[in-house]
Amino acid sequence: MKMQIGAQFYTIRDFCRDLNALDESLKKVADIGFKYIQLSGVCPYEADWMKERLDKYGLSCQLTHFDWNRVRNETKTLIHHHDVLGCKYIGIGGYGGWGPELTEEKIHAQLASMVEPTEKIFAAGHKYMVHTHDKEFYRMSDGRLYIEHLCDYAPAEKMGITLDTYWAHAAGADPAVWLRKLKGRVNCVHFKDMAINQAKGHIEMAPIGEGLMNYDAILSACEDADVEYGFIEQDDCNGQDAFDCLRRSYNYFKALGYFG
Repeated sequence: MKMQIGAQFYTIRDFCRDLNALDESLKKVADIGFKYIQLSGVCPYEADWMKERLDKYGLSCQLTHFDWNRVRNETKTLIHHHDVLGCKYIGIGGYGGWGPELTEEKIHAQLASMVEPTEKIFAAGHKYMVHTHDKEFYRMSDGRLYIEHLCDYAPAEKMGITLDTYWAHAAGADPAVWLRKLKGRVNCVHFKDMAINQAKGHIEMAPIGEGLMNYDAILSACEDADVEYGFIEQDDCNGQDAFDCLRRSYNYFKALGYFG
């Protein structure tokens, strides 16, 4: 199955602050041409309400992000929520804060706390997905990377890694290399590009194909790693219209034949 390209709603979260706005945003994303979405950063909604809208606009939600404490403490409720949506992948955006107070002992305690819910999610026919930033490439005291320790806590069929290609690149890791290393876990990935803003003198997030990242190599690695869904997620649109940024990324993939 060829990788399907979807829209990560975190990109347009500022236009999803209430149900009316969320409804309108679902329609706008469908009008761009997307068929698949990830729900993250939006206002609270009932699963039945969302399923009606997804069906109305011809959309399919295949990944979410919820707070990891909710996944840990409300596992059964969230499994039912995803059953209603027809959404296989139950994800988190990360494991909370990162700083001097987050010792390696606390890191391992966090990871261990998710073993039981991961088993419940798998038993219910879903898969738990952990989204990465740059911190997962932190080298711990034993010489291994955080992401390697993370993978120790559950096998690939039970816990996946939503590799964010931008943040891997920002950490100095090669996204293409890590996609292949994580084959079997990277059912879903996040795509954004990195550009240099000469006027402001800093790097910033950009629509796919408008930056410096090697997306030819990344997409080839996605194919090798059997990635199912690639979600476009531009956390910061730098004052530009977020829907237009999604459209420009959509057009990049459409030119490559991803939308038929």
